[in-house]
Amino acid sequence: MAIMEGGDAVGRYLQKLRRSWLPIIVVTLLAAVALSELRSPYVPLALWLGAVLAILAISSGVVARLPRENTAEAEREEEQGVSESLIAGVRSGLAVLDTPVFILDRNASVLFENSAAEKAFGTLAVGSHISGRLRSPGLLDVIRETIATGQPNQVEHSERLPSERVFIVRIALAEMQGQASAPLYILSFRDVSELRRIDRMRSDFVANASHELRTPLASLRGFIETMQGPARDDPKARERFLGIMLDQATRMSRLVDDLMSLSRLELRANIAPDQKVDLVPLLGHVRDSLLPLAQDLDIEINLHMPAEKVEVIGDRDELVQVFQNLVENACKYGQDGKVVDVFLRANPGKPVEVGVVDKGPGIPAEHVPRLTERFYRVSVADSRSKKGTGLGLAIVKHILTRHRARLIIRSELDVGTDFTVRF
Repeated sequence: MAIMEGGDAVGRYLQKLRRSWLPIIVVTLLAAVALSELRSPYVPLALWLGAVLAILAISSGVVARLPRENTAEAEREEEQGVSESLIAGVRSGLAVLDTPVFILDRNASVLFENSAAEKAFGTLAVGSHISGRLRSPGLLDVIRETIATGQPNQVEHSERLPSERVFIVRIALAEMQGQASAPLYILSFRDVSELRRIDRMRSDFVANASHELRTPLASLRGFIETMQGPARDDPKARERFLGIMLDQATRMSRLVDDLMSLSRLELRANIAPDQKVDLVPLLGHVRDSLLPLAQDLDIEINLHMPAEKVEVIGDRDELVQVFQNLVENACKYGQDGKVVDVFLRANPGKPVEVGVVDKGPGIPAEHVPRLTERFYRVSVADSRSKKGTGLGLAIVKHILTRHRARLIIRSELDVGTDFTVRF
């Protein structure tokens, strides 16, 4: 350490001295020329001294370059060079990650962002401050704290546009062994939007299921208490209350059946069916089973199907449940149109499709994306008056997911609604 400090001191001395040697050399040479005119015996001595000074000046230029690391400019150049080499070393590894990652310097300026970060947050110019895109005060505070202390930190960060996303953001000092350079910081984003959505759906599901079960149970309890008390000796009231109680018990039974169906479907969601099912007789069976409902609602169900077989890979009972739900919904909610058309399309080179079309009032566009959510209803009053549980389309979606099929919903107000199953 003492040797290094001594070398630095010599270098600094030579550097200062070098700045004053040029005029000294010039003066010495001029003196030699003047003495030569005077025929002085000191001419050889002056020339020798000038030559020595010139040699020392040239050699000191080399020596003076050695301790440049002590200057601010040299520090910046070396820091930039080492940082660039480190970034180049990790760039290839971070570029292939599907997690957004930034590399920041000690000023929170962006030195690198991978393609996932560009896709999630847009392109940030190298050298721009991270706050140019991420303006959350909590996130910026965490970044500043880590840069100041060197300790890793994490925080939850939400993005509202273009869609709601939630990230767990972690920032930590990048420790590079054997490298003496400016510190680098890794800022990474873990997307937990789907986990948050599932948690919210789970809590909503429990709340909605409890509410749906509580309503018929409260009705049953109220009528039972009435029949045990004021209506004990009133045959007409007892008969009317028993009919209402039967309806509430039936509603509760349907709800429990639908919940159990959803549970079974979720357990088997990853197991694709492997049987061949002919859709022509299947759709005929669905229409026949719903004819009593259609007659009560004064609805006509028309089938438009080819004469030959149309086979798909699937589970027959589950597909019956899918089309029963779709046709029943079309009859109940599109009864104003008086007609429900079922189209089976099987064109060569194209996927098999089954379309259920009604001529009802239609569904507002803002409700269409959420129709397959559990307990979601466009109109709660209409759904309950038509004895719906709010789970029918959720069951349809789960069955079609297991069958690797899609449900496409098109609706126009005052025109009607088209539910199409594409295999």
